[in-house]
Amino acid sequence: MSAIDDLPPLREVIREHSLSARKSLGQNFLLDLNLTARIARAAAPLDDATVVEIGPGPGGLTRALLALGARHVIAVEHDERAIPALEMIAKRYPGRLEIVCTDARTFDPKPYLGTTKAKIVANLPYNIATNLLVGWLSLEPWPPWYDMMVLMFQREVAERIVARENEEAYGRLGVLANWRCETKILFDISPSAFVPQPKVTSSVVRLVPRAAPEPCDRRALEQVAAAAFGQRRKMLRQSLKSLPADPARLAAAAGVDPTRRAETIPISGFVAMARELTNMRSETTDRSNKS
Repeated sequence: MSAIDDLPPLREVIREHSLSARKSLGQNFLLDLNLTARIARAAAPLDDATVVEIGPGPGGLTRALLALGARHVIAVEHDERAIPALEMIAKRYPGRLEIVCTDARTFDPKPYLGTTKAKIVANLPYNIATNLLVGWLSLEPWPPWYDMMVLMFQREVAERIVARENEEAYGRLGVLANWRCETKILFDISPSAFVPQPKVTSSVVRLVPRAAPEPCDRRALEQVAAAAFGQRRKMLRQSLKSLPADPARLAAAAGVDPTRRAETIPISGFVAMARELTNMRSETTDRSNKS
């Protein structure tokens, strides 16, 4: 008997289905059902919720989500070996677990959701975690199809996600994440909780989409942040030269001195520079059309 349901313990499930973790898939299985329940509770309220889970593996978090009331869990698993273990859970919770065997990087959940908003809850594979997050943060139109993300990352990545200006971890990811979402590290999980044990501590992060982020073109924002943080030790007047724009004018639009460095600029400053970059491109296009 497990802590959350009458299904077999996860170690027994792994043995029965020969689910040794594969490094190539970034797998580290979380076997403590008390911890998986804690992650699931962080996505509350779950009653009547639709949840998209990425990389469920043997299904510890899947079981917690269902046991705690999720109406519909869409489990996206790339590893075919895990499907029989997930099917066992589907039989325990009839009609509530939908298993999709595909690569999460190409998965489009919208046909599975209709008009329903979902939550994304996952112990993400380390090797694709950042790419998945950036994809979800870059969705258009905004607000997106999800209303919350509760995700596990390596602690270093989690710190980059929540970082703001004048913090060591602040960079392009922090600009994008905090422009579009409210972010918070909820708690850490020790390497000893996983099989196999990773070499780093993991952290659970909650991201809640902002209904109306400060208006600007997302691609322009990403370009300005990429230029500024691409040479983060240099002043803006130098680092922004890689853009087809006057660095002094961009800095002036943000109300900052061009001798400042990227890590000191708040997100509102990057938004202002992105808007000015868009304006400058429009001016160039207008001049070209007139000529």
